[in-house]
Amino acid sequence: MMKADRQGMSIRVKNAFTGWSFILIAVLMIAAFYFYPMIQALILSFKTGRGANLSFTGWSNYERLLTDKTFFTALKNTFIYLIIQVPIMIILALFISVLLNDSKLKFRGFFRTAIFLPCVTSLVAYSVVFKYLFGTNGLINTMLMKLSIIGTPIEWITDPFWAKITIIIAITWRWTGYNMIFYLSALQNIDNSIYEAARIDGASSFKQFFKITIPMLKPIILFTSITSTIGTLQLFDEVLNITKGGPGNATLSISQYIYNLSFKYTADFGYAATVSYSIVLIIVALSLIQFRVAGDRK
Repeated sequence: MMKADRQGMSIRVKNAFTGWSFILIAVLMIAAFYFYPMIQALILSFKTGRGANLSFTGWSNYERLLTDKTFFTALKNTFIYLIIQVPIMIILALFISVLLNDSKLKFRGFFRTAIFLPCVTSLVAYSVVFKYLFGTNGLINTMLMKLSIIGTPIEWITDPFWAKITIIIAITWRWTGYNMIFYLSALQNIDNSIYEAARIDGASSFKQFFKITIPMLKPIILFTSITSTIGTLQLFDEVLNITKGGPGNATLSISQYIYNLSFKYTADFGYAATVSYSIVLIIVALSLIQFRVAGDRK
């Protein structure tokens, strides 16, 4: 009996060693390139100084954060993008995925590819294109004026209100197709017999959507909501390349403010790390709220 136990223990140890040998390199890489920089950034947030001349000053950076008007402007702008853009994108992606999941629709492959293509375009390239499209003499203003929708060109880039709208349109155009792919994959895993039974019972397409499709897609909706929230809170490329945070910080995002603190202004890496960790805390808080509101309670 003792011998059998020792043999069983030896086999388990051998299996554990074999399993760890497969993932050891990945674990080390993740620790080196993810966790170590995170810990170093946290330590850095407690230091102040210019460039590489940093000294430990405790909570001074966090105290500065609470009185930083530029940070709160960037935070307000980022939350405006989040509150307006993310729900629009999620609803639009869900609606498009349902349409493109219809087996009767012709050229479904073409439409799916066309809507997903913005996700694989260069961030800088598409931002520059949007900057020219929405310029004072750009294509958008030209079309709107020819259609007699507007009488004078809209200052899409230089007006604080319209500049935010331009950013929202740009990120919605780019990321809607990305979320659509998740919904399409989930829709194709729903047994069609469920919809057939609902039709036999007299359920309309409207009721099928809200009583079958939405509940079945609930985990995917939660996932895309969280990932879209994280992505929007880290918004950087569009703001930098389309409006450069202007006019007068009207479109400044938190990520761009971190970039400015690190590379545009006199380098203040300690305070930049503090602002970075503010995003971490916000993401954790919002993710917990989303899990609480939309997650499975079981």
